[in-house]
Amino acid sequence: MPPGQTPGPSVLDDIVAGAREDLAVRREALGLAEIERLAAAAPAPLDAAASLEGDGTRLGLIAEVKRRSPSKGHLSVIDDPAALAATYAGSGAGAISVLTEQRRFGGSLADLDAVRERVRIPVLRKDFIVEEYQVLEARAHGADLVLLMVSALSDERLAALYALVADLGMQALVETHSPAELERALALPARLIGVNARDLRTLDVDLERAAALVAQVPADRLAVGESAVASVADVERYAEAGADAVLVGEALVTSGDPARAVADFTAVPRRGRGAADPIRNGEPR
Repeated sequence: MPPGQTPGPSVLDDIVAGAREDLAVRREALGLAEIERLAAAAPAPLDAAASLEGDGTRLGLIAEVKRRSPSKGHLSVIDDPAALAATYAGSGAGAISVLTEQRRFGGSLADLDAVRERVRIPVLRKDFIVEEYQVLEARAHGADLVLLMVSALSDERLAALYALVADLGMQALVETHSPAELERALALPARLIGVNARDLRTLDVDLERAAALVAQVPADRLAVGESAVASVADVERYAEAGADAVLVGEALVTSGDPARAVADFTAVPRRGRGAADPIRNGEPR
């Protein structure tokens, strides 16, 4: 970048800006008081951490309903997200991730409703959550788990959103990408810590960097590897680093046989993870 030139908005900045615009439309149509009422009336949330932990011998899997992505574009035609989620659940997934962001991922809250109605395992609302209204929406539509991205939130926003998630009885998958973000995530009592191999500012992917960061997650948390999974070998790499679970979308929806893919991924043994060393000098040791 030339001297004196300021960086433009990142991919993440653009996605969050679009998510805020779409949120304003939904909030105009359904006010805060009504979404709070619907959230309070929703059935009690399921325990996502317990479902992913299982008996501790095999890797947990959050299987994702994913039509497209900013990095790859179109991935799969999914006319019946509930049927796909049922296939995932019947093949051994511990939780279902439903993308509800429409502009870049082709998802919707209607997808979340359909999946919640069909499956009896925990459901994650995966979106770019930046305001309390979105957390209330997630609960109103039956989500048990929400994604909170450290990269998109200040410490104050992260703490406030996490507190609301907990107050509603849900759990948060707190997503990190760097040692600094991991330190911020660990300031919360969240049980589920995600490590994303993809840098959403640039869309670059680095599985080895993610594996090194997974190894830094303390043993009293559940470490979830995200992105960069194309095969069982990639799942094995996360397991070798000490991951307790992985979140996979693209490899499942493009596999041609999602039931077999889920079964293969969840057959990977969990290796366990010792107490993490401190993060020093901004990099995993």
